[in-house]
Amino acid sequence: MFSVSLPANGLLLAAVSLLLTRRCCSSLSVRDIPHIAAYFGTKTRYEEVKPLLLRDVLSVDRSVLRPPPADSCSPVHLTAVIRHGSRYPTAKNIRRIHKLSELVRRDASRGPEELRSRWEDWYTEDMDGQLVMKGREDLRQLAVRLSILFPSLLSEANVMKRRISFVSSSKHRCVSSVEAFQEGLQQHHELVPEYSHVVDDELMRFFERCRGYVEGVENNRTALLEVEKFKHGEEMEAVRRRMAERLGLPHLSLTPDLVEAAFFLCSYELSIRAIHSPWCFLFNEDDAKVLEYKSDLKQYWKHSHGHVISGLSSCPLFHHVFRTLDKAGRPRRSTDTPPEPASIMVGHAETLLPLLSLLGLYKDQTPPTASNYHSQHGRRFRSSLIVPYAANLLFVLYDCRRGPRLQLLVNESPVRFPGLETEDAPLYRDVRAAYRHLLDGCDFHRECEGRGGGRGPNTEL
Repeated sequence: MFSVSLPANGLLLAAVSLLLTRRCCSSLSVRDIPHIAAYFGTKTRYEEVKPLLLRDVLSVDRSVLRPPPADSCSPVHLTAVIRHGSRYPTAKNIRRIHKLSELVRRDASRGPEELRSRWEDWYTEDMDGQLVMKGREDLRQLAVRLSILFPSLLSEANVMKRRISFVSSSKHRCVSSVEAFQEGLQQHHELVPEYSHVVDDELMRFFERCRGYVEGVENNRTALLEVEKFKHGEEMEAVRRRMAERLGLPHLSLTPDLVEAAFFLCSYELSIRAIHSPWCFLFNEDDAKVLEYKSDLKQYWKHSHGHVISGLSSCPLFHHVFRTLDKAGRPRRSTDTPPEPASIMVGHAETLLPLLSLLGLYKDQTPPTASNYHSQHGRRFRSSLIVPYAANLLFVLYDCRRGPRLQLLVNESPVRFPGLETEDAPLYRDVRAAYRHLLDGCDFHRECEGRGGGRGPNTEL
């Protein structure tokens, strides 16, 4: 655990920054947003999921908290599992961007002039997935909104007395994100910024420690067969031909990876620089839906319901969340130490997706495959909506007259527990009963066949 203090004038600078951010982002015109912005998968801005934030980044809807009105409930604990904010491309994608930019400058005979001669390839490999300023704003603003939504839990006293715990993945973008979240809390309460968090990869990067997952999915070439089939299938081939035509490029020179690089360039320019990039005009909405589906196939078969071990790998985090909730909801005497009001945990899309899968959320009756794209347009599993930048899974525990209740929110919107769909905030004992098989089982070492046998390739989101 480590703690960092900032000078007192850092508070004023941070507060001014948040105010300017609120004004800047609120003034962004909807017409300036690319028409394909909602289809970027894990590279989607949080604002595409919560469009009210485009008008006011601190917009809060208190009606999302839905314990039964007649049960006299008050929130007593919040556990938040949060994905890091907007980031730079990884080094692998930056290399693809360089290759694409060079190809277009050298060989393209049509398309936007900005791409062929004036667009600047400013990405460098040392950026490699680091958090950008917009990413810090994502987490600062989320912290303020949650403070407004849960004033008794994320209160000034609880922040000052360090009653709130903060946990992060060791990755730089996550550490920067958890610091930004703390900045947001402290700005909201007009406190001197100070960082204090624990780095815990066993909780936040469980996927690289599970040998069953690493060997069975991460390093198994057949595990993502559906992704490979779709990547070279007729829908992707049609997108590739259309893009080559728009640029006047030889069809074979434009690989599926370069098509995806152009698509993600549109997303990066939007999330990092808040601009409508000329790369966006190479794609229509149908193209974007195909590319989103390709991304969803990867997330489904690599990190979610496609392979059971993906969800089971999140057992350590699952058990940690419920142990924390158990402590917060346990009856106590007036002389007992008050429970921890909030636990803030920052990780990756790969942290959230397996946990959501283990909880039974976003599972379609028919799995997405390379061959059923046209029947999947109404699917529930859309990574653009589930795990955009700054995605969050919130467990809200209430103290109620009939006993503790638990509500689940995903990206600040209510989601009902599978099997308990009649209530937004069922009794906590009913939630525990629904997951009894996991609470009593889901042993990480047994499911993952002992200690992890090495790391897979670096494919974090």
